[in-house]
Amino acid sequence: MTAGTTTQGAGAFAPGLKAIFSGEQAWCGEKMMLSSDLEDAIPLRDFLGGNGLRDALERYAAHHPAADRRAVASYWSLYYFSALNIPYVVARRAETRLPVSIDTMTIALAEDGLPRAFGLPDEGEWSEDGALLDVVAPLVETHLAPVVNALKEKAGIAARLAWTNAAVYIDYAFNTTDRSQPEGDDHWPSRPLFARQHLADGSRNPFYGCLRHDVEAEAIHCRRKVCCLRYMLPGIPACGELCALPELRKQ
Repeated sequence: MTAGTTTQGAGAFAPGLKAIFSGEQAWCGEKMMLSSDLEDAIPLRDFLGGNGLRDALERYAAHHPAADRRAVASYWSLYYFSALNIPYVVARRAETRLPVSIDTMTIALAEDGLPRAFGLPDEGEWSEDGALLDVVAPLVETHLAPVVNALKEKAGIAARLAWTNAAVYIDYAFNTTDRSQPEGDDHWPSRPLFARQHLADGSRNPFYGCLRHDVEAEAIHCRRKVCCLRYMLPGIPACGELCALPELRKQ
């Protein structure tokens, strides 16, 4: 079922990308659009399977000469995962399931090699908003898993690091769009994603333990399990209390 058609017996419509990405989330429409509207895009499967990813990382590395290549690749992946995961979760909270399989998507790059935008084959289909473990399962299976593998094989960054990079943007998007009533001081809507070992379909949950909440000086801080290595890149600001390394949190 494509956007604009009704669900069986529900009478609901997929609102389309422009309607989904409005207001505070309007910027998502610049990161995820129809492939027919995305200039200079190439099939994502070809990008990951051929030399596209390596070439993009080389172009970005030129802006950080002598920097550790693992740090370059990790920071590059932050742009990739933010442009993918935030729009995907925002759309699901708007009851639209976007087609995010790497086999049907395209990608366009900026001049420095960073991901500029993703292209989709269509506007998606209506899908009732659900628990986060349900929401992320198709994203993990059809997109994130092969991307994490490609980053490991072609960029040399550990899978755990890549999964944690992906996790922070799912956490942000799901918490930002949460409509539930807060319960207690530590209201963390995405907590189940990091506390359970399996996704809703029974598969292993790669986000298990990636983020945690710590209490220090009566303040609650969300923190990564694995550092993103951005401290190895001169001129890149630290991520503050989110950092996995205690000595870097105040920088």
